Amino acid sequence: MLLPHAKEREYRFKLALRMGLPIFALIIAFVSHTLINSYETLQPAFYFEAVLLLIFSIYFIFYLIYNGFTVKITDEISKTFTREYLYKYLQKELEQKDDYSLVLISINNLNDINTTYGIKNGDKVLKRVAYWVNDYLKDRDIKKFPMGHIKGGDFVLGLKGNKSRYKTILELMSLKVDEFKVDDIEVKILITITDTTYSNELDYMIEHLFELQKDITSIKDEELNPSELDSSVIDSIKNRKFLISTQDVFQNNKCVIKECFIKLKSSNNKILFPKNYMKVINRLGLMVDFDLMVIEKSMQEYSHFDDKICALFVSPISLRNKQFLIKIKELLNNYPNIKHKIMFILSEKEYYSQIDRYNNILKILRKMGVLIAIDRLGSIHTSFLYLRDLDIDVVRFDSYYAKNIKNKNIIDGFNLMAHEKGVKTWLKNIENKDVKKFAQDIGIDYLQGKYLASLEIIQGKIDD
Repeated sequence: MLLPHAKEREYRFKLALRMGLPIFALIIAFVSHTLINSYETLQPAFYFEAVLLLIFSIYFIFYLIYNGFTVKITDEISKTFTREYLYKYLQKELEQKDDYSLVLISINNLNDINTTYGIKNGDKVLKRVAYWVNDYLKDRDIKKFPMGHIKGGDFVLGLKGNKSRYKTILELMSLKVDEFKVDDIEVKILITITDTTYSNELDYMIEHLFELQKDITSIKDEELNPSELDSSVIDSIKNRKFLISTQDVFQNNKCVIKECFIKLKSSNNKILFPKNYMKVINRLGLMVDFDLMVIEKSMQEYSHFDDKICALFVSPISLRNKQFLIKIKELLNNYPNIKHKIMFILSEKEYYSQIDRYNNILKILRKMGVLIAIDRLGSIHTSFLYLRDLDIDVVRFDSYYAKNIKNKNIIDGFNLMAHEKGVKTWLKNIENKDVKKFAQDIGIDYLQGKYLASLEIIQGKIDD
């Protein structure tokens, strides 16, 4: 038992005892008075009833205290519903109403506020935002709606009806919050909405709100039933059904690498793109299984690569999984012809703090015959830090630089830095001869894009 849990139980017991003492005293005084004044005329049943009264009093007091602590409706800081109560409330609403909308109100810079102005001011911001949202909607005749604090700076509220009913109101609210401040503290607020046309499952709806907030969904995602998407992804991985497309990557006008792009194929022949299935794989914890499936199939079909390097995305989380490394070693022993002909492309938004351990893992993989590439240099800070700290073979520039060749000095600097470390460079999304010439002039090693080669689908056993 954790110390806070033990202390809470102790506190509840003492509180129950303090509340019960006056009641116990009254019961004892009543029984004593009755015994003194009516001792001779008392029936035996009186003693039984007195004991029962005492027992039930003790039970009732302890029940009230313990149940009062476990059942909380409002969040202490924001004064909105707690997450647990909000979810129960919204679940009932969704069961009773066909048209229902959920709105996510997020304080996007709450961490910065806590760091810069202190946690107390962060708490003040949470409360002020909740009250401001309530007052804003109340002024527009939207009253008595459930609103709860679910985590960090995130609030979810429920509204009766579909989202089109609230579109204008929320658009105006978004304009209002652009200049929102609490005691001269700038507060950045994001607002997203979804409704039961997407799903009537609460968990899916709330998850979708966060996806909308991050701008990782599209109109096509709206048309996908989330429960169907989950089952389709699970089915595809379970039955190892997917398609591999490749694109040639050139060095000195000669194809030396084929990058792989994966689409899942469900049992009902629906094709799922990465933007659809990756979020499900991450949420369900299937990333290691997915990566191993793709790697093993690519090794089996290596004849389709014409002895070129097979390059494919692998999650850094998979690489740091012990069972994944054991399986990769087995696969390389089973398919020795692909050693030094397979490349893992890595990309990670958050810097992995145990960098020495990470580097040791990469060294083991490289000794086994795996080439390592870091993606998106010049876009996310992690790629730059990994170029600096890790032993890798290739670094690939973010596609932004293929579309903005005016940043010649920046790309040239990155290219020089990589070459000084003995790391080769790679530019993708080349779409015209000017970009190709630019890349060749500054000495980028690998070139890729529609101007040089189009996507090809590997045929054969992969889509059987």
